[in-house]
Amino acid sequence: MLSKYELGFVDVTTKNPVILEKLEIIERVAKTDSFLLLQGEGGAGKGVFAELIHRKSQRRGKPFFRVNCAALSEELLECALFGGGVDSKQGGFELAGGGTVFFDEIGALPLSIQSKLLLVIQEKTFKKPSSDSVISTDARIIASTKMDIESKIEKGEFNRDLYFRLNVFPLYIPPLRQRLEDLPDLAACFLGINNKDSSNQFEGFSSEAMETMLSYSWPGNIRELKNCIRRACITGKGKTIEAEDLFLKQSLSVEMSEDGSRNLKAAENIFRTRYIKQVLEENRGNQTETAKALNIQRTYLSRLIKELDIFVSKE
Repeated sequence: MLSKYELGFVDVTTKNPVILEKLEIIERVAKTDSFLLLQGEGGAGKGVFAELIHRKSQRRGKPFFRVNCAALSEELLECALFGGGVDSKQGGFELAGGGTVFFDEIGALPLSIQSKLLLVIQEKTFKKPSSDSVISTDARIIASTKMDIESKIEKGEFNRDLYFRLNVFPLYIPPLRQRLEDLPDLAACFLGINNKDSSNQFEGFSSEAMETMLSYSWPGNIRELKNCIRRACITGKGKTIEAEDLFLKQSLSVEMSEDGSRNLKAAENIFRTRYIKQVLEENRGNQTETAKALNIQRTYLSRLIKELDIFVSKE
């Protein structure tokens, strides 16, 4: 069943059971003040889920302040979070008030600022740079990372105490290649957004274009899909987005089903069958380990194996 969770200009749209499970968890945890650490590949939508948590919390009427830890220098990060500078500007913790401060890619946060953040968490106050002012803060903290934080701790690159403080409620967001049943709806959503700003009103995707998208591995995940469709809307000339408009190098060749069908469901099942077979082989037919690798429930994997008629050697 299709579920949509309103979020600004874009909905979190999914049919994927793993994502649906995450959304149910978010409904519960959003009402608390627990720290959250969103984990997953770049472009998987961690920022979208962070905003969703804020919008579903009791803090939704207050600001959501986002800081990209990987995009700013140490000096700029300190100013962005704690304020100061020549104009004694307010930082994120002041601007957010009782709202939410989202640390995007916190694994890139410098050690010196990690220590200051730990003090903020412990004392609910901070000293403004170049000032004697002590500021109180009640902001909720949500963080995201695509890095292996535990390996950074072992290398002395991340504060262990800070990690355990932030990791109260870890939430893994699976990559797009593990939720391909959502791709058609996501693609249609992005196409509709681009149609609003385009003189050429595209009616949809050709079957070849959809097969191309379903057979691509999407290393950049949803962000890459969004940019891909934006590009296609600029270069496309007809009323339908064609495969060549996408400029994607296929990671897997597209095949037709045995009866020659080229419809969307057939293309999706071809990819899922091949992908599941590949991961099963990598795990020597062990369905429990395969389910973990795919980040899906063991029972769901068993159902897919049956529906797709995949032969599995005994574990």
